[in-house]
Amino acid sequence: MLNGRRVLLAVTGGVAAYKSAFLARRLVEAGVDLEVILTDSATEFIGTQTFAAITGRQPHRSLFEDESVSPHTELARWSDAVVVAPATAATIARIANGVSSDLLTATLLATEAPVLLAPAMHTEMWEHVATRRNIETLVEDGYRLVGPETGELAGGDIGVGRVSEPEQIIEALEALFDQSGGGRRLVVTAGGTREPIDPVRFLGNRSSGKMGHAIADEAARRGFHTTLVTTSDLPALPSVKVVRVETAAEMQSAVLEEEADVAVFAAAVADFRPAEVFGEKVARADGMSSITLQSTPDILASVVGRQNRPFVVGFAAETGGVERAIEKARAKKVDLLVYNNVSEPGSSFGSDTNEVVIIDSGGQTDPWPLMSKREVARKLVDLILTTIDPQG
Repeated sequence: MLNGRRVLLAVTGGVAAYKSAFLARRLVEAGVDLEVILTDSATEFIGTQTFAAITGRQPHRSLFEDESVSPHTELARWSDAVVVAPATAATIARIANGVSSDLLTATLLATEAPVLLAPAMHTEMWEHVATRRNIETLVEDGYRLVGPETGELAGGDIGVGRVSEPEQIIEALEALFDQSGGGRRLVVTAGGTREPIDPVRFLGNRSSGKMGHAIADEAARRGFHTTLVTTSDLPALPSVKVVRVETAAEMQSAVLEEEADVAVFAAAVADFRPAEVFGEKVARADGMSSITLQSTPDILASVVGRQNRPFVVGFAAETGGVERAIEKARAKKVDLLVYNNVSEPGSSFGSDTNEVVIIDSGGQTDPWPLMSKREVARKLVDLILTTIDPQG
């Protein structure tokens, strides 16, 4: 997908700039026609000759010292895509406010190519209100983001703000050219619902929401207009519309408010809720010998039953064989069902991996090997697209 593409890699002044050399190498290996811009501050962390050796071309440094008469406009028109990695808080602020103070920002103002930003900064800077405001502006303007990740930062700190790895950036770059979602509307649910007993206690389950969030991010990367209805506080890509809920009733209400071409029900929705919810915490001394339960709404059934129903993908987290899930796929009348045995190693709630079986509407099964939830999400979006649009 990247072979022959003309990509402009812009490196700004953060310690994560060393990873951009690895990224440049991977892009060259993928057949990319690569040009590099280094900001002045970037050269405090990595040298120009490093990128010259990798790409076979001298990096571009200045508006006024380049061989070109108008380097920013020429690079802007030449590029099929621009990647800014790392993208520091200062660079993000300049881009968001249209400040063309150097070759990089002038080029971004002049280009019509898609731009991918890989933010890298300390957690406090990423969470600052000014940075959040700048990110919101950039997303509204059509910029795409990859990361930041959570991990070790400069100075030994740990938190969100770590630049994405080269492989993740390349995946996001490939997604810039893969708009197979075609603007379709996709709703995905995630996490485990919590049904209150009193203001302190609830009935729930161990679902982390990781699978649903991975699907939402992948769909957004592929050009779907994505809404994520979730009980989890995990992050999502800025282009994903996130609706935070807690109970099954709240989740159903949020889902039914959305028009969708595809609906993916990855949440672990509680089947029952207390018939009575106490307004104050029930003291141990008062006792609670039993809790009367009633069924929660069947969110999936309420969507399947729509007159103009979307393409529906259900999930079945079980602790036994696949037979029960096959019957569920038929009974629920879903287009696809994703079964996983949460008692198996690597597929439990909260894990970063999953081993699933795909079940179609006719009960046919397709077992997938153990892989990361991100890989499962990628394959699942591929399957959804090929199923709803066999001609591609």
